Amino acid sequence: MSFVVLALVIGLIAGCGSNNNNSTSSPSESAPASPTDSAASPSEEPVAPAQDIKELKVSFVPSKDPDQIITATDPLKELLKTQLAAQGYNVEKVTIDVGTTYEAVGEALIAGTTDIGFIPGGTYTLYDDGADVILTATRAGLSNDSDVAKDWNDNKPTEPTETQATYYRSLFIAGPSAKGQELSAKVNNGEQLTWEDLNSANWAVMSSSSSAGYIYPTLWLQSNYSKSVTDLSHVVTSDSYGSSFARLAAGQADVIVAYADARRDYVEKWTAELGRSTSIWDETNVIGVTQGIFNDTISVSKNSSLMNDDFKKALQDAFIAIAQTEEGKNVIAIYSHAGYKVAQSSDYDGERDAQALIKSLKK
Repeated sequence: MSFVVLALVIGLIAGCGSNNNNSTSSPSESAPASPTDSAASPSEEPVAPAQDIKELKVSFVPSKDPDQIITATDPLKELLKTQLAAQGYNVEKVTIDVGTTYEAVGEALIAGTTDIGFIPGGTYTLYDDGADVILTATRAGLSNDSDVAKDWNDNKPTEPTETQATYYRSLFIAGPSAKGQELSAKVNNGEQLTWEDLNSANWAVMSSSSSAGYIYPTLWLQSNYSKSVTDLSHVVTSDSYGSSFARLAAGQADVIVAYADARRDYVEKWTAELGRSTSIWDETNVIGVTQGIFNDTISVSKNSSLMNDDFKKALQDAFIAIAQTEEGKNVIAIYSHAGYKVAQSSDYDGERDAQALIKSLKK
């Protein structure tokens, strides 16, 4: 072997030894990392580049006066931008609106014209072909939770408790009209209301996708009288619970259906704005109580160009964090939400069963 060839062989061997043992070599010179090498500490992992979002659209259902919702939720814009920025999402603008109906928000989620919807479980299950549930709201428990109407009247007023609840009930609330008082008196005397009693009253309900305002009241009527909301002779559909309480106060409705703590939300308005001189607790009574209803959702559009698993996770973390701040608590209190927990579609299978019954009654 010539001196030149021998020198080349020695150089190649030396070069191989240097690549295998020199820990200061650049990434392009290093051998592929082993499985243990890939489990680097967080400080060694590459930081994902920030993602810019021009606009994030949030829609609320009109369960209360739309102007009231817009005002109460305005701080959510900056809170959401701040929390998402901490996770690498730079949102230029957050837009908040209130749908004209529950269905309008569901349709917007399907169409992808809104990104996030604060919607009840009933609305979610109706539109889950275009919406993904990401969070379930928790609420403050109530001092009354009986399924017996008279118990709610014997223990007025209803007050919040420290216990967080994952469900709520819908109440049949009779007002100060002559018929409303007649129905209340029978219940408080321990008498069973007849279908004729109920059918002779004027009712105000919510749209057909509202859990507390339509679906579960229908289940209650079906269970107790083999009837539906659609069988009532005198019924109107309100565009919000505020409208229902206004009708109740004016005597235009004898009975309304609403979520269990609704009267607490209208204590001041009952006298200050709706013209009543006596407390809402004195002038209204519960005449029916539904089974528990799984809490409201925060759902996202499957057809939003923004949505992927990473961004949905970021939204979950953001809303959970917001709910733990004082300002955030004030925002979500508009819906009586106290916090959020991660949700999955199967949580609302009971709601789907309810929807199936509603559909069968409409045939």
